[in-house]
Amino acid sequence: MIDIQNLCRHFGRVEAVRDLTLHVPKGEIFCFLGPNGAGKTTTMKILTGLLRPSSGTATIAGMDVRKSPIQVKQLIGYIPDMPFMYDRLTATEFLQFTGDLYNLPRDRVISESERMLSLFDLLEYRASLVKDLSHGMRQRLIYCATFLHDPQVLFIDEPLIGLDPYSIRLIKDLLKAKARGGMTIFLTTHILSLAEDVADRIGIILNGKLVALGTLAGLLEKNPGVGRLEDLFLKLTAKYGGTPDVGGPGTC
Repeated sequence: MIDIQNLCRHFGRVEAVRDLTLHVPKGEIFCFLGPNGAGKTTTMKILTGLLRPSSGTATIAGMDVRKSPIQVKQLIGYIPDMPFMYDRLTATEFLQFTGDLYNLPRDRVISESERMLSLFDLLEYRASLVKDLSHGMRQRLIYCATFLHDPQVLFIDEPLIGLDPYSIRLIKDLLKAKARGGMTIFLTTHILSLAEDVADRIGIILNGKLVALGTLAGLLEKNPGVGRLEDLFLKLTAKYGGTPDVGGPGTC
């Protein structure tokens, strides 16, 4: 579903992504891990059409993200780590606006909005302005809007920021259910326990290069003496000269 071939992205002399080749099949939850500045968000922005690669190719459902940007965007959903929202719209208006962007029939938008607002416990706030919602509620509303058009491929940069334990469990269960239904999910996170819980495969990127790829069990088997993903992550970042920073969201 997602095919990346020899992808590179330079910012002046900085090589944010270096010769990245990766395939993520339909229905897989793929977790992309790395320290701050490793190249995770840059890769995701290329895949969602927000950045152009310096070289290499990226395709989604067989379509080149550079040559067919509108068609690709119709198939995908994207939740950045700091999503932009229109503060003067109500929650319902924001969902209607999102539905219009994807040319969804109004009756479908209405029914899906009700279903998603109910699922994320936001029904009583549907007439509230976005600016009056708490950070956690805004995050839940972004999920409502992103799932509205039932994307084939979902990109999420730090999926659990600002969410309470109930919402975190809801998101994890929902992602697993969506993947079972055929949705491809590509996410980045610094919460390594999330990757352990939901990932079918894990990729670790460091200084723009992919340094590990496989299932959690397979990666641990290749590294004797390492029993947890956190230990593996710290070992690899040290081995390849990275900074073992598992803190806040990165910029590359």
